[in-house]
Amino acid sequence: MTNMMREHAISIFNAAVNAVQPSHLMQQHVRLRDGALTVCGKKFSLPAGRPVWMFGAGKAAAAMAQALEALLSAVPVQGLVITKYEHALPLQHISIAEAGHPLPDENGVRATAQMVAQLKAVQPGDVVLFLLSGGASALLADYPGGASLMQVQQVFELLLKSGADIHEMNIVRKHLSSVKGGQLALLANTTAWCSLILSDVVGDELSIIGSGPTVGDPSTFSDACNILDKYGLTAKLPAAIHEHLQRGCAGDISETPKPGHPGLKHVNNFLVGSNAIALEAAKQKAISLGYSTAVLTSAATGQATSVAADLVAAARDWKGKRPACILMGGESTVTVTGHGLGGRNQHLALAAGMLLVAQPGITILSAGTDGTDGPTDAAGAVADGELMLSAAAQGLDAGHYLAQHDAYHFFEKAGGLIKTGPTQTNVMDIMLAIIS
Repeated sequence: MTNMMREHAISIFNAAVNAVQPSHLMQQHVRLRDGALTVCGKKFSLPAGRPVWMFGAGKAAAAMAQALEALLSAVPVQGLVITKYEHALPLQHISIAEAGHPLPDENGVRATAQMVAQLKAVQPGDVVLFLLSGGASALLADYPGGASLMQVQQVFELLLKSGADIHEMNIVRKHLSSVKGGQLALLANTTAWCSLILSDVVGDELSIIGSGPTVGDPSTFSDACNILDKYGLTAKLPAAIHEHLQRGCAGDISETPKPGHPGLKHVNNFLVGSNAIALEAAKQKAISLGYSTAVLTSAATGQATSVAADLVAAARDWKGKRPACILMGGESTVTVTGHGLGGRNQHLALAAGMLLVAQPGITILSAGTDGTDGPTDAAGAVADGELMLSAAAQGLDAGHYLAQHDAYHFFEKAGGLIKTGPTQTNVMDIMLAIIS
C-alpha cells in the first residue's frame, strides 16, 4: 500500500505540472486571425511587413516562446528570450540565451544588454509580447553603476540564505537594477505591449513576479533598505551596493516607475498561469484515483518545518472519507545554517517524514513545479513512516541531515527523491498528503 501511495502522490504532482505547461496556456490566451492578434481578449492590428517582437525571461520562457512561434507562424516574429541553463528549446526565429539561476552570471548580463538594445529598436505600432515566468529576477541580470556583478551575486546569496520571502527578495533586487520594477517596459517606443505571466509567487502579485520588469513598482529604496536591516544584512553588503541604496534613499537616484506611471499606460500585464490552476488539476487527478480530496490553500508560506507540521497535522486530524488526498500550494522558506545540499521542498519532506514515524498510513510529497528544488537536480521528495524507519535501519540520522540542511543526501540514500528534469513551467510548489 505504501509504495502505491507514493506512486499516486507523484502521479498527482505530475498532473499539476502538466496543467500549467506553456503549450496549453498559450493556446488558451493567444489567437491570430485575419491579420489581427488577440491576446487575453485584447485585439491588436499588426503593421504590414513589421515583425511581432517576442521577448522573455524565466524558466518557462523557452517553452512559452516555442508555443507562440507555432501560433504565430503566419507572421514574422523576432526577439530574444533568456532562460536557465538546460531549459533551452529549439526555436525557429527567436534567439535564446541560457544564463545563471538563482545567482545571475555574465551570460545573463550579456543577454540582458542584447534585449535592451533590441527593445530600443522597436518602432511605434509594433506589437511586443513579453513572456515572464519565475527565475527572471536572476536571468534578467544587470548591476548598478559603480558596482560589479560579483557584488550583486553576493547580495542575492545573502538574501537566499536569510529566510526572506520572495516578495522581500524581489523588492531588494528591483532597486539594484535598471530593468526590473517596470523599467524594462519603458525602453520600447510602442503603444502595444502585452506581458504574458506565469506566477511563482504567493498572491500572484504582478509587481513581484520575476521582479516585475513590466509592472509599476509600489516599493521604494527605503523599503529595500528596511528589508536588509530586518534580516541583519546591511552590514554584510559590499560597499558599492550600500552606497547605491543610500543614494536611492536620499533621492539622488530615481525611484522605479510607480503604478499609474504614464510611460506604462500602454502595457498590458496578463496572468495566464498560476498555482491555483495546477492545484485544480491535482485535485481532479486525485479524485480520478479514488481519493476524497480537499485543497487547503494555494498560499502556504512560512518556514518549511512549520508548513510540514501543519500538513502532517491536517492529515492526522482528517475527518472525511478515506482514502483521502489533501493538497496545498505555495512556497515555504528555509533559513540556511547548515552546509548540506537540498531545497525547501526536500527540507519540508524530511521534516514531515520525521513526524510520520509515529503516524502510519500517511504519505507526504513536496515538490517544485519547475522541477528544480534549490541548487539540486530534484524537484522535491516524498516520505512516509516506512521510508523513515528503513532509513533509520540503514543508520541514517534524519535529525542530523535536517540540522545540516542536507535533505538531498538523506533522500538520495533512503529513496524518495523526485526527479523530473526541467518541466518548462514554474508556478511555485505543490504539497500533498495521502491518507489511507
